Amino acid sequence: MTYQLRPYQQEAVASGVAYLTDPRMRGRNGLIVAPTGSGKSLVIAGIVTQLPGPCIVFQPNKEILQQNAAKLESYGYQPALFSASVGRKEIGAITLATIGSVAKHAEQFRPFPYVLVDEAHFCNAKGGMYRDFLQVLDRSRVLGLTATPYRLASNSFGSILRFLTRTRPRIFRDVVHQTQIADLCRDGFLSRVEYREQPFRRDRLRLNSTGADYTDASVQTYFHEIGFEGQLQRTVEGLLAEGRRNVLVFTRFVEESQRLAAAIPGAATVSAETPDRERARVLEDFKAGRTRVVTNVGIVAIGLDFPGLETVVLARPTVSLALYYQQVGRGIRPCPGKDRCVVVDMVGVVEQFGRVEDLVLEATGKSGDLWAITSRGRPLTNCYFGERDGAGSGQRPDAPYALTPPGRRRSSSRSYWATRNRRSA
Repeated sequence: MTYQLRPYQQEAVASGVAYLTDPRMRGRNGLIVAPTGSGKSLVIAGIVTQLPGPCIVFQPNKEILQQNAAKLESYGYQPALFSASVGRKEIGAITLATIGSVAKHAEQFRPFPYVLVDEAHFCNAKGGMYRDFLQVLDRSRVLGLTATPYRLASNSFGSILRFLTRTRPRIFRDVVHQTQIADLCRDGFLSRVEYREQPFRRDRLRLNSTGADYTDASVQTYFHEIGFEGQLQRTVEGLLAEGRRNVLVFTRFVEESQRLAAAIPGAATVSAETPDRERARVLEDFKAGRTRVVTNVGIVAIGLDFPGLETVVLARPTVSLALYYQQVGRGIRPCPGKDRCVVVDMVGVVEQFGRVEDLVLEATGKSGDLWAITSRGRPLTNCYFGERDGAGSGQRPDAPYALTPPGRRRSSSRSYWATRNRRSA
């Protein structure tokens, strides 16, 4: 089976290949921002098959590795797989790997001129396996791809989401190509989303010492006060009675998830405690329609490829924009027979972050060389949490970096590389 790339995917592939192979860009690492459901695995396949030398592609887990391998195989390529979770340790011209499996084998990949990192937001510039591996391959060209190009940081002022090109230190320097979520929705490449919001007081919750999440104690106390588990069960039962064919529920606690699954006939639950084989069986039954409700705790926010998913229930309070976006993103892929995805927000995250189709990647700064995520003009990155929620000034406390300006034009996709070439002509 072969695939015809969409115009924005073709642009992303061309920009990625041009950036990686241009000698003027040595010493600079690039970033492609590809929204959930935009076909990132196809872009990766398109890039690596056009590179003039060996390439290693990192995936964060076995599921995404297998998805990327399937796309390459559909192009007629047989990639090598280096991952203990799939029982293979191979090295080839195109090697798909999980970082945990190759972290101690970086020297074997030193001759590789190209590195791609899928889900690049997992790269921590301050330390960790990705940074250590890339330091060994210090002459390789690196390109990251992600739908959520930011990382959480904390300091004495509080917690802040920093865009990946604006962290200190940083791995990625340039935005090579980006695609806007709203334009994918407009062009029919993503499903229509219907939001249903229920009252929830986030001010009753307390942040933990790092500011990265709410404390278990404050969530449990407030849930108990408002009878949240009963509300959740009634909400899911109402969705089934309405005729929704499938419902994916994101919960905060394992016990809560298990009790909900036990209370609804035929429902199933998965968590980090679920064995891999059992988890795979549950998700396969869910995709096949044999199971209509799956509850989960922190498992399927990334990597669940189920275009037919038509209902998402958000029952996990969070201050993580990435988690919110990934959860809603499970349901925004289009599918024949699916007219819309219903997102039921029971924990106030839509009010907090805005609708996913309102999230915009913007070039900011005097020269248009800084990047930020905004929602209806409100900054969500590069500002502290209190500011992001409207409690502060909303100023963006970042010093500028010396990037080549990508320009200010907004469209369904934008190529940094094409802009640079036009200016050089």
